[in-house]
Amino acid sequence: MSGFHRHFEAVYGERWSGLFEAMKNPAPKVERECFGGYSRYVLDQASIRAAKALKVAPGDSVLDLCAAPGGKTLILAEDLQGRGSLTANELSMARRRRLSDVIESHVPPASRTLIRVTGFDGNLFGLKKKNTFDRILLDAPCSSEAHLIAEDPEVPEWKDSRTRQLAMRQYSLLCSAILALKEGGVLVYSTCSISPLENDGVIARVLERKSAIVAHDPTQDDLSDLEATAHGFQIFPDRSGGTGPIYLTRLIKIRS
Repeated sequence: MSGFHRHFEAVYGERWSGLFEAMKNPAPKVERECFGGYSRYVLDQASIRAAKALKVAPGDSVLDLCAAPGGKTLILAEDLQGRGSLTANELSMARRRRLSDVIESHVPPASRTLIRVTGFDGNLFGLKKKNTFDRILLDAPCSSEAHLIAEDPEVPEWKDSRTRQLAMRQYSLLCSAILALKEGGVLVYSTCSISPLENDGVIARVLERKSAIVAHDPTQDDLSDLEATAHGFQIFPDRSGGTGPIYLTRLIKIRS
């Protein structure tokens, strides 16, 4: 048994074998109509849920901090309904080109004018754009175990240091996002990881260290049908008909 399997068997116990098989055989992605039929874009149902959890409203100033490949960006832009602004940020040049191509192909010209694509280090937004955005989506870079399994189900080169290092990066990005959020603004943190270190672990650390300025959004009834964790919700393929994995939680900035 590889270190990958030993690690997650220790985390999930008897659930692991079923979760692993479900990630090996995911449900087909769905083709979603964008902007009232202007275009169609294929993505996972769980990803749609994460973007919709931000509850973007017309007129909002929105930041998609790690935006590529762009499926969630399309949903955020659509929810603006022609009013407001959306900054779609992606550090990687190659991924940013793909993001720009997705926006160009799938967003109507009138709505495209609301979107600005940037390529900054996400950690800079907290320093340069304090108290700027009404809504922020941080779909953080993560271990993405389902992709690793698709490449090789044994994941022979995997080490648990990978998930620890990513959790540190995610925490830094989340702190930056919180600083960039306006008082009263809402933030959704999401990953496609199954590692508790990258999910509840990151949120627990933020709530412990930043409790004076950020808290769980008390209005989370729209997520009550999802599998609850200590600090958020998850959509894992063994209990969702093959969709996911996605972890998400919604936070609110209570004080600048």
